[in-house]
Amino acid sequence: MANTGSLYDTPKLGFGAMRLPRTKTGEIDIEQVKEMVDIFLDRGFTYFDTAYVYTGSEDALREALVKRHPRSAYTIATKMPLWNVYSYEDYELRFKESLDRLGVDYIDFYLLHNLSGDRIDVTEKLGGWDYMKSLKADGRAKHIGFSFHDSPERLDEILTKHPECEFVQLQINYADWDDDKVQSRRCYEVARKHNKPIVIMEPVKGGSLASMSPEIREIFKAADPDASVPSWAIRYCASLEGVITVLSGMSNAEQVLDNTGYMSSFEPLTDAEHKTIEKVVEALRSIPTIPCTACRYCVEDCPQNINIPGIIETLNDYTLFDNLDGSKRHYGFMSSRGGKASDCVECATCESRCPQQIEIMAAMKKSAGLFE
Repeated sequence: MANTGSLYDTPKLGFGAMRLPRTKTGEIDIEQVKEMVDIFLDRGFTYFDTAYVYTGSEDALREALVKRHPRSAYTIATKMPLWNVYSYEDYELRFKESLDRLGVDYIDFYLLHNLSGDRIDVTEKLGGWDYMKSLKADGRAKHIGFSFHDSPERLDEILTKHPECEFVQLQINYADWDDDKVQSRRCYEVARKHNKPIVIMEPVKGGSLASMSPEIREIFKAADPDASVPSWAIRYCASLEGVITVLSGMSNAEQVLDNTGYMSSFEPLTDAEHKTIEKVVEALRSIPTIPCTACRYCVEDCPQNINIPGIIETLNDYTLFDNLDGSKRHYGFMSSRGGKASDCVECATCESRCPQQIEIMAAMKKSAGLFE
């Protein structure tokens, strides 16, 4: 039975419905999703996470989950697309669309999606928090919160101003724990300071911590030959205090079987297992990467408007995690903000501006060969 009481009674593994399997024609494979949903529920797990902007995901859950299982057997989390809201009335329109797509009359966990950057102030001005409170008051949302990709200082600001927020969804994984950009640890500590339960997203960093290089895999295998590589990442997150559930974006039944297998009898990481992860993090840090600081001096006069720091970040991630599919997705996002790496005309203006003296033209050529 799905829990509607304490948030902490939720099983520690959540079904992330962002990367559902697709057919050769690009449509979500509903029959395969049905199999995945059934395994997940049969093994005692209940939390399904989707969003208005996950193309086809809400509709897929209606067909594979809502139409086939009692409403008391699961909980659904979905999200308000803040970048698609221009007035207070739009909040109601977007929320009703999600209800219709999912085929339900209430949402268990409703989130403001990616409440970060300029959207923090825009949401205040448009009355987004007042709308969320109204959903809670009339029972159409059982719990209200937000997902977040910004600084710990902004997180503290939001949680201080909005005690009505019941939970927060954060990007946390062992690779990003002390990362200067993501700042997983510091955001986690802010949420704990405010006593807010946490839903963890990106525990395997978009699949990067599930692939890994052969050298990293060997470290894990030496510690536990039977444990899958992604299991270390999921259990690391689930071992943290104050966590409601850890979302895993599963794409096939094999992944569901693996994740539900070790999480059905979940045990927090031991001291020895924490040391294994520390060893992996040290190994990742020892891998040579391009020393880009994202100062963006290289971009200022680029005639092709290439997002050089973003592309170099993608190349570094590929070097660290050996995840070509994930890196191609990340590259697509980064190159959508400007020219592609292959657009480089080798004018060398960027290299003359780079304080780190990076061989940028060579990096662009390599990126084009790998990701395009």
